[in-house]
Amino acid sequence: MLCLETKNLTHHFSSGEPVLRAISLQVAEGSIYGFLGPNGAGKTTTLRLVLGLLARQQGEIGIFGKPFHSHRVDILRKVGSLIESPSFYAQLTAKENLAVMQRLYRCPEANIPRALQLVGLGNTGKKKAGRFSLGMKQRLGIAMALLNDPSLLILDEPTNGLDPAGMVEMRELLKTLNREHGVTILVSSHLLVEVEKLATHVGIISKGALVFQGTLQELMDRRSSLVAFDTDDPAKALRIAEQQQLPACLENGRLIISPAPKETVVALNRRLVQENVGVYEISGMKNDLETIFMNLTSE
Repeated sequence: MLCLETKNLTHHFSSGEPVLRAISLQVAEGSIYGFLGPNGAGKTTTLRLVLGLLARQQGEIGIFGKPFHSHRVDILRKVGSLIESPSFYAQLTAKENLAVMQRLYRCPEANIPRALQLVGLGNTGKKKAGRFSLGMKQRLGIAMALLNDPSLLILDEPTNGLDPAGMVEMRELLKTLNREHGVTILVSSHLLVEVEKLATHVGIISKGALVFQGTLQELMDRRSSLVAFDTDDPAKALRIAEQQQLPACLENGRLIISPAPKETVVALNRRLVQENVGVYEISGMKNDLETIFMNLTSE
């Protein structure tokens, strides 16, 4: 079952080119969906449309199986979100800020200390939020998003401002919310390594278009096996491979060819030996997720 679905979501600012082109997200219930893309690709615009912060121009949005435009209030009661920088009252403490939100949400007061404890702000006492570090401010924003016990949590770049230890803690917090509390999470990021360590499903957006959507495993399965030749004359080996019309390049002094049948590898090795190129080793290697991501988001 889908927790969130968009169909052909398209958006323009003024009369220019569309910033979103037919975005069709499918966020499965109980998943952690990593919404990945370079800065400026359209991630925040998509999330703003999903939450009703921008007026929908073209396409459909459904959350919890209901059309958003006709069930907005009921849906938002079960959604927590943090888009871009958190908003709070600088002169209030963390607890006082959450008390303001608690009255708006009309949720139990007991939710306040629990939310603060979850994000590691349970001991900030009377310290004003305006004096928080950037990472603490980010945590406060996430505490606000968790205050109403959401079934769907939407976070835009939640690790911004966090040091490496804070990023690990945030990742573990989101996994705990998903695994132990059943919260579906949609998290945007431009950091592939963070999404790889967190998400169960991935959507990749580039220049306003969705270029990949599926499970993390399906993305990893796109890694193809390259073949590396370690030789005593890499430049000559490259010329020979190109003469055989094989897609090839040099990397760290080794000849790298694209995935090829075993017969092709054997034939190239035989030709290298015939041309007096010494072959020390032939090995397989997989291109990494970063390479896949760069290929998907390039022209």
